[in-house]
Amino acid sequence: MKHAILGAGAIGGLVGTAVASLGEDVTVVVRPEKLASYPANLTLERPSGSNSITAPAKAASSLTEPVDVLWIATKTYQMEGALKAVLGVPGCIIPLLNGVDHVAVLRERFGKERVIPGTIAVEAERAAPGRFIQRSPFVHLNLASSGETLLGPVIQKLTNLGFTCQFIANEQTLLWSKLCFLGPFALVTSASGKNIGDVLADAAWKQKLSSTVDEACAVANASGAEIDRQKLEAAFQGAPPAMRSSMQKDVVAGRQLELDAIGGPIVRGGERFDIDVSTTKELMAEIRSKSIAA
Repeated sequence: MKHAILGAGAIGGLVGTAVASLGEDVTVVVRPEKLASYPANLTLERPSGSNSITAPAKAASSLTEPVDVLWIATKTYQMEGALKAVLGVPGCIIPLLNGVDHVAVLRERFGKERVIPGTIAVEAERAAPGRFIQRSPFVHLNLASSGETLLGPVIQKLTNLGFTCQFIANEQTLLWSKLCFLGPFALVTSASGKNIGDVLADAAWKQKLSSTVDEACAVANASGAEIDRQKLEAAFQGAPPAMRSSMQKDVVAGRQLELDAIGGPIVRGGERFDIDVSTTKELMAEIRSKSIAA
């Protein structure tokens, strides 16, 4: 199949390199000024014990040729601008963005059936154009079950690379399962400046993490998701202690934040369903203050 990657950062690069290594046809959409110097091969450095991957991929500044799958891995605030480079209608669209609101936006543009929601959980970085680093020992890729017929063979091959993959029938469960982890994780690590190990070792910050998880789960379940609170707790306890959130790194670097995409759905859901989300609001306000100060 023909695949295109929109958003050639850490996540898009990781997915693009992995998919290209399976022998799939991959095109990476890059900014026009980066096109001439973009490498012909993508490289993914993986954690100890996993082989690094190098695979060929084409680069283009706009997507004019038909593709079977468009993987979108931009920041949420970059998505609208990046879509200007998509000049045709892909066979299907897999958004791997943070949050939940982007799915409705994409379906309004491309049609409900073409958009197959997905989530990915991994700590990764872009070291240079075409070169990416997987920091976490895991890659969890989940997709809506509507994509299983088309994407099943590719997803099976990704499991052979060490990815943990699932097709999930309930889209709300799919999207909120990630947000109920990512939201509290990103908000608490960004507000505290601590990695997850230090958060769990600090009683006050650990309590804020627990409260934020409770708030996110309450909103998720009210939205139609089925969230396993104990599974989330186990995920935090099993996370590498040094793991930091992308938002935390963005705060330190003074970059634009995905604060509304990550915390906003919890706050708006709290208002919609009359659920107390005061800890989430408090953390978001603290992060905004840090961002302004930076």
